[in-house]
Amino acid sequence: MESLQSSTDEGRSAGDKQWSNPLLDHRDLRMPRIAGPSSLVIFGVTGDLAKKKLLPAVYDLANRGLLPASFGLIGFGRREWSKEQFAAFAEENVRAHCRTPFNEATWKHLAEGMRFVTGNFDDPEAFRKLSQAVSELDRDRGTRGNHAFYMSIPPKDFPIVAEQLAASGLSHSVPGAWKRVIIEKPFGHDLASAKELDRVVSEVFEPDSVFRIDHYLGKETVQNILALRFANMMFEPVWNANYVSHVQITMAEDMGIGGRAGYYDGIGAARDVIQNHLIQLMALTAMEEPVSFAAADLTAEKTKVLSAVRLPKDLGLHTARGQYSAGWQGSEPVVGYLEEQGIDPQSTTETYAAIRLNIDTRRWAGVPFYLRTGKRLGKRTSEIAVVFKRAPHLPFDATATRELGSNAIVIRVQPDEGVTLRFGAKTPGSAMEVRDVNMDFSYGSSFTEASPEAYERLILDVLLGDPPLFPTTEEVDLSWKILDPIEEYWSTLGQPEPYRAGTWGPAQADQMLAADGYHWRMP
Repeated sequence: MESLQSSTDEGRSAGDKQWSNPLLDHRDLRMPRIAGPSSLVIFGVTGDLAKKKLLPAVYDLANRGLLPASFGLIGFGRREWSKEQFAAFAEENVRAHCRTPFNEATWKHLAEGMRFVTGNFDDPEAFRKLSQAVSELDRDRGTRGNHAFYMSIPPKDFPIVAEQLAASGLSHSVPGAWKRVIIEKPFGHDLASAKELDRVVSEVFEPDSVFRIDHYLGKETVQNILALRFANMMFEPVWNANYVSHVQITMAEDMGIGGRAGYYDGIGAARDVIQNHLIQLMALTAMEEPVSFAAADLTAEKTKVLSAVRLPKDLGLHTARGQYSAGWQGSEPVVGYLEEQGIDPQSTTETYAAIRLNIDTRRWAGVPFYLRTGKRLGKRTSEIAVVFKRAPHLPFDATATRELGSNAIVIRVQPDEGVTLRFGAKTPGSAMEVRDVNMDFSYGSSFTEASPEAYERLILDVLLGDPPLFPTTEEVDLSWKILDPIEEYWSTLGQPEPYRAGTWGPAQADQMLAADGYHWRMP
């Protein structure tokens, strides 16, 4: 079968000693990484994340030939389903959301390895049945005791599931096999809860068996930050405070909270996005060149950056928060946050957050990093903009450069993934007039192969035991140390400033940059 690898390929997972032959190293660098015999157990398999992302990602990996023939998939939930009913549910969602073309042969083989276990998280009998299902996959499918447990569940349920996995023996690894756990964000709601979550999980799984998923780090363009910076000589000389005036990191959403009121209210934009996604993007943008791209070396450099972050002294001037009110999203009228179903009319949860951070290192001293995120903004976009200082001397008439802005390197994370260079060029004609132009690189037009979804890359990395793209405990703790004082300050302020849906946030956010002599980029 072309879409699934034969058993001769099943041992080629990272850490499998039979593939450590140095004669094969050069060849392996040019070949796709293929997971070894293993299974994925998904808790919360009927939720939106599993339906729209996880199940399609598993199928797309199989369709690309990156899963072994001996792969199994187990769903755990409250529904009274047979494995055939679970397979039908999975197929419906895969067909609706898969990235690669649907292949009947691929699907048939994948479905043969599916199982479903009915039960509640507090039911030991359900976990006994899960243990039986895992053993059945080992026996009938050849998964060889290698199993990953995906916690696609609310954080409050992590402790009980971890305890049940330990009590049932499912978390125990035997020699020659592995057990791993995948934890979805948020990693706590502050430093104290993050440490408690880490304590609970570490009592059940070894530290190197815990994978904290931040799906942003699996995006191709996020990884392209490393290629852009460290594979090209042209950027390194100017990637510092001598030339950079400031950095803007934006994740804007045009949608509201949808059906996430139960999760979102009380969490807010900063905890939901800044603490994980944006701080990680900042670390990748600001870090020094690692010794290698191995997990330990990447983590060491990111940790140095996060350890060097300093908050501004005046949080009132250099942070902003807002809450969307009724307005228009495109041509559609939309309600405000306080009118959303399930939201407390007195809620003080922010749907927009912007902060300024300083990185106290030689490379970045004096360069402010501005991080912003919000819902119901003008458009959906995520980008990193490294904005350069103006030239110290312009030998032109003032009128010649009146339309000239600052040079910038803009890394577009989503949508239309790519990189834009903005610089000044002469306009056609007899007069000397300089204005901004853009030079674009787009993934969609530069490569014939479409970028994989982030969850494809991250699930494959878990099955391979390859952790470079996963935040460590220390990174998570440092991120909360950055955000906690800001959240504590905001908790004293009452209601966030309202902003109309479809605009670019509250006036306070514009004033925040204006105080430093800058303005927000229009994505």
